[in-house]
Amino acid sequence: MTAPTTAPAEAQRTNAHIDPAAQVADAGFVPVQTRSERPHSFEPADFGSPSGREVNWKHTPVAKLSALFTVAEANDGVSYAFRSGEQYAAPGLAAADAPRGEVFLAEDVTAAVAWQGAKDALHIRIPREEEVAEPILLEIAGLGADRRADAHIVIEALEHSSATVVLKHTGAAQYAQNVEIIARDGSRLTVVSLQQWQDEAIHAAAHQARVGADATLKHFVISFGGGIVRVNPNVELAGNGSEGYLYGLSYADAGQHLESQVYLHHKGAHTKGDVLYKGALQGEGAHSVWIGDVLIGKDATGTDSYEANRNLVLTEGARADSIPNLEIETGDILGAGHASATGRFDDEQLFYLQARGITEEEARRLVVLGFLTDIVQRLGIPALETELLDAIEAELAAVSA
Repeated sequence: MTAPTTAPAEAQRTNAHIDPAAQVADAGFVPVQTRSERPHSFEPADFGSPSGREVNWKHTPVAKLSALFTVAEANDGVSYAFRSGEQYAAPGLAAADAPRGEVFLAEDVTAAVAWQGAKDALHIRIPREEEVAEPILLEIAGLGADRRADAHIVIEALEHSSATVVLKHTGAAQYAQNVEIIARDGSRLTVVSLQQWQDEAIHAAAHQARVGADATLKHFVISFGGGIVRVNPNVELAGNGSEGYLYGLSYADAGQHLESQVYLHHKGAHTKGDVLYKGALQGEGAHSVWIGDVLIGKDATGTDSYEANRNLVLTEGARADSIPNLEIETGDILGAGHASATGRFDDEQLFYLQARGITEEEARRLVVLGFLTDIVQRLGIPALETELLDAIEAELAAVSA
């Protein structure tokens, strides 16, 4: 893949130059704090290389991601294979080909790099009114920890269609990725991004979605592997009556950094949103980051929205950063709220189980499984649910060994 030379006209009009050096030098500069006000550009040079002081990078080990700040030259770091649903793969999309860029606007340097580096975007297209019974599974395999790849993937569900798309990442690579999701009016779409990378992999991804009138999007970010994994979903509930359910599950081991910065924008009237991310951490240097931003726009009357992040720290030396944010621009809503909690085992739960003859080790295992299974069961994909429960069991076995 080589860099395209053009971007959609609408997107070009939103490009804004960002000069980090000037920002630091200008004592009167006030950095952008709210997600909705961040500038956009398809040119990596407009962002520059992050220093780690920017609001959207200050929790990220930017030095370890530096390989993703420039466009891949060979772009041969990953392979793509459909294990099911290959018939829904449409022809690739150049930068100027609709619907690529209909929704997507790069808001950081790795997203701009992925846009420029992906000559032809993968396009998964669900025909109008078709209900796809089996999940569409795209396997993305890293071909080496020292190899680079950039990608742009478009997932489009046409009007009144229904489908589940799973992006499964394995192996090791240096991977910058954009996923553009379009749920047309009346559609029902589930997108699962599953990270089961090897420890040497680094992965930065921007997922951006628009949900049409009376459409529903379920979006999952599940990270169990990789040295650094940063998957940032951005979902706009654009149409009246649209619904968005954003779920996340992570299990960070020693030395792993697993991050998601979530943005849910209620734009249409009578929209419904639910954000729930859960994480477990174990081992020295295990680090998770969750930043949740919800914006209820001025026209989003009748909105019902809630976001929450829960983290369970299993050992010493692990750290979870959790920052929920909520902006409301109209007073005519059904409800809105946010919550965050990070802690260790609940002593009362452990006591209750041990009082019934269960050993402490088994009690801890049951508590962790109960905590994380809540997200797993929302997938509705039995084979994947079994696979993830087995992965959680393997993680628990490792910590108790």
